[in-house]
Amino acid sequence: MAFWRMSSRDATGFKFLFSIVFIYALMSAIVYSVLHMKFISPLPSDAPLERFSEARAVEHIRVLAEEIDGRQEGRPGLKEAATYIKSQLEMIKERAGPNLRVEVEETQVDGSFSMMFLGHSISLGYRNHTNILMRISSMDSHDTDASVLMNAHYDSPVNSPGAGDCGSCVASLLELARLVVDSGWTPPRPVIFLFNGAEELFMLGSHGFMTKHKLKDTIGAFINVEASGTGGIDLVCQSGPGSWPSQVYSQAAVYPMAQSSAQDVFPVIPGDTDYRMFAEDYADIPGLDIIFLLGGYYYHTSFDTVDRIVPGSMQARGENLISVLKAFTSSSRLKVASERKDANNDMVERAVFFDYLTFFMVYYPRRVAMVLHNIPAALFLCVPFFLYMMDPRAHPLLSIFWAFLKGVVNHFAGILLGVIFPVLFAVIRLFFAYPMSWFAHSYLAFLMFIPCSFFGLLIPRAISDRVSHSQGVSSKKIMKVEPSDEARFWGAFGFYAFATSAYFFAGLNGGFMTFVICISMLLGWIAFCMSVKSYGYNSIKSPMFYVIPLVPCLLYALYFGGILALFLIEKMGMMGAIPPPYGYYLADVAVAAVIGIVTGLCLGPVIPICDRWLAKSSILKFLLHFSVVMLAVSSQFFPYSKDAPKRVVLQHTFISAGGNEITGSSYDLAVIDSNSMEFIFKHAPEVAEELHAGPSFSLANAEASPQEAWLALFPISCVVTTNGRFSAKGNNISERYSQFPHLQTHKPQTTYKNGTRRVHLELSLGSLEEIWVTVLNITGPLSGWSFADGKPPAPELPPGGPPSYILRLSGNSGEKWNFWLEASSEEEVRVDVAVLDQRLDEETIHLKGLFPKWSDVIAYTSFLSTYFF
Repeated sequence: MAFWRMSSRDATGFKFLFSIVFIYALMSAIVYSVLHMKFISPLPSDAPLERFSEARAVEHIRVLAEEIDGRQEGRPGLKEAATYIKSQLEMIKERAGPNLRVEVEETQVDGSFSMMFLGHSISLGYRNHTNILMRISSMDSHDTDASVLMNAHYDSPVNSPGAGDCGSCVASLLELARLVVDSGWTPPRPVIFLFNGAEELFMLGSHGFMTKHKLKDTIGAFINVEASGTGGIDLVCQSGPGSWPSQVYSQAAVYPMAQSSAQDVFPVIPGDTDYRMFAEDYADIPGLDIIFLLGGYYYHTSFDTVDRIVPGSMQARGENLISVLKAFTSSSRLKVASERKDANNDMVERAVFFDYLTFFMVYYPRRVAMVLHNIPAALFLCVPFFLYMMDPRAHPLLSIFWAFLKGVVNHFAGILLGVIFPVLFAVIRLFFAYPMSWFAHSYLAFLMFIPCSFFGLLIPRAISDRVSHSQGVSSKKIMKVEPSDEARFWGAFGFYAFATSAYFFAGLNGGFMTFVICISMLLGWIAFCMSVKSYGYNSIKSPMFYVIPLVPCLLYALYFGGILALFLIEKMGMMGAIPPPYGYYLADVAVAAVIGIVTGLCLGPVIPICDRWLAKSSILKFLLHFSVVMLAVSSQFFPYSKDAPKRVVLQHTFISAGGNEITGSSYDLAVIDSNSMEFIFKHAPEVAEELHAGPSFSLANAEASPQEAWLALFPISCVVTTNGRFSAKGNNISERYSQFPHLQTHKPQTTYKNGTRRVHLELSLGSLEEIWVTVLNITGPLSGWSFADGKPPAPELPPGGPPSYILRLSGNSGEKWNFWLEASSEEEVRVDVAVLDQRLDEETIHLKGLFPKWSDVIAYTSFLSTYFF
């Protein structure tokens, strides 16, 4: 009944609130449709041959992800995938017309090198990884002509069928190669399609191409196609060196999806792509890194299946790729490596670019941004002088500056409170609910955190109005608008203006979002001032006239913020588990903070004018009550489902000695999000029973897996810090394997006059058949080895332990590895060996089957052994 007794001003405020909610809901529906490719019409398999067909591409994904059983290194499916890809390329070659020269080759790559990954310095040695390559060129082209490289990897991670990552990438390029041949187009420059077979093992396939292949120096530009999910936005996440690749993309893409700000965020995200090998580590080839962003729930899980591919995504990707490919091959700036070194002023400069809901793209060089992005700040500093000159007697110059400065502080305080309140509510909710209850229902996160963020945005105005009312403050109007609103508007404008300038001077590649906000706010302010003259200051029509010019900007802010928020929510299931107590809060706090920031980005521009109608105590109470209700409702939802699985790592660990003896066996179990093993055991008691954990299991009292137990996953092992060790039987393992991995000397050590000694070693991987990787942790006075040009990487420095050096070996487990280690003294060198085998024994298969359907269990066997030399 209180609602019907509210004052007319409150009723007007609620009408305005619901009008704003309706506008944002409508814009959100548009953004959702864009992000999920609802406006794209996929072409069927019988589409004209001169068009890219999603259905034809999806058929390739179905073969790679369903008919082939696993494309992981060490498994037969990887060779089957290579055979399938090569056969498809050979079929395309047979259809080529007389205007084209088509070459198909299969190469085996090997090598060794060192790199930094996830903050760890490691060395890698590899052999016999398979790359499949097709080169399409005109009949009058030469082998030395500058070419465009299209790259995708066909291997998949452990436990995943890899439909999205990266069956979708391979399928895109297969259909694209067919399109090049069948469309009758003659590429002005050669096009190389590279299907590399070892990206998941830290970009080994692309490394092999860039260090060994005869065509590596002819690459003048490249496009790396990747997937961090199963579709949706196909974002240009990295572009460079220089601005030319992004310029080509902006002019050619049919459905442009690119944000230069992504290049500021991507280095922070755990992971890497083949882009690194082409553009950074082993060459400076200009190129694009294009990645599917949505569907991250299924990334690197057994749920990454062909039915999860977002309809329309492959069609949009294909049409973009063929258009951008044609633009690259036609560009006069396409140069081979030697020519790039002589003429490349553009290699230094980057650009600012962004797409507007995939409809068009805005692009301008950084030198233009230097002017554009600083105009708003200059304007903010000039406006006080302009207002002072209009009426010097009404407002002293310093008082105008002071009012504007207070406006900046007020808006900053609102933005800050808009982040603090969601975080505070997220922490409070965790006292009576599980973490991540929003994970399987992403809309819950928005319903929980947007109202309380909005509440925070309005608090400064509510406090200011109360203070002004109590003090009876009144002042003269300027431009027929209340001076408090004018100061708030210009204060908010100044906040975004200074943010734009700060972004630029920090050397970052974005800043366009706040720049667009500044321009839109100016248009809105002009419309607002004109509406005040026509309808009066107290009419609700006036703020609506302010909002309407902002709609295009707000729509883009929702698009920009939606990408960020959805990507984060979907990825929180794999971001790692920090030990309690902090790990319990991490996911909810991170999501609440990001949604608070996005809310500030989307609602912040309307606040300085519209908060006069919204910062009422009745509306604030409504927002607060709604937030509390949503927090309570959300706690009733289960965090996981088949569409948003919980990730669990199950490692069956065997300690071996002597090559044919097992001295210990255990199950090492880890979770990689905020809900611990206690959550698993509570909702899957049959798992707890099988592991003899008991109903009273407590993580605090459980035996933790030693860090060295996870050596086979290094450096990914950094995300399995919350784990436990449980006893396991190893009775039948000797019946399955005749030999276990074993390291031994194969000839006497060599001692040099300077006191160094060289130990010659032979590593046998026994009778293991599906080896993913072998990891060696070498501790001691290591001064050199036969890998990575003889130079060990920077040592790992574990707390309380001696420095150690990490080496990862992969490829052809049937052959032995022969290598040497060089020690600078007679002190013993310790070598810990971990071998990851993808085959499971019957007991582990049974245990894996006990986990609930809403979980994804990454299960494998790890053989550990230790040696001293």
